[in-house]
Amino acid sequence: MENKKSILFLCTHNSARSQIAEGLVNHFFQDTWVAFSAGTEISKINPYTLKIMNEYNIDISNQYSKHLNDFLSKDIDYVVTVCDDANDKCPNFPNAKNRMHLSLPDPSIYNDNEELAMIKFKEIYEKILNWLNFKLPTMEQLQNAFETDAVQKLNEQNLSKTHKKAIV
Repeated sequence: MENKKSILFLCTHNSARSQIAEGLVNHFFQDTWVAFSAGTEISKINPYTLKIMNEYNIDISNQYSKHLNDFLSKDIDYVVTVCDDANDKCPNFPNAKNRMHLSLPDPSIYNDNEELAMIKFKEIYEKILNWLNFKLPTMEQLQNAFETDAVQKLNEQNLSKTHKKAIV
């Protein structure tokens, strides 16, 4: 992941919202971010998720439903829950630097009506894309500022130690 920030999106079934978010980040922000998604339960990708992403020419055919346990021991910069249920059930990620919540309604409840489902999945796509366009640059700037500040403090400490040795 050479210097890319990592982000994990969590929802209940890892079939719609988190899959859309993973696909959007890996498509539009691939130079600086790498995204993953998982669920509190394993399912399969909702067909409307595939349809809406294909409609925007974003290929997520290599994505699949994963369980959040697959990521518990991984170093992740940001864990973002995208549904309230996952937010309530989400365990502590010991190696995650930050945790956030984005409350999004489940578009899958409209699966029985194709026209309405496509409208609701498009709304989720747009909400996530807008959130990403607003949040990711800010998150990256904050992370870089913290890392730069930490490096600067280490350099100051090392310089101070070196200076003390030179005086003695």
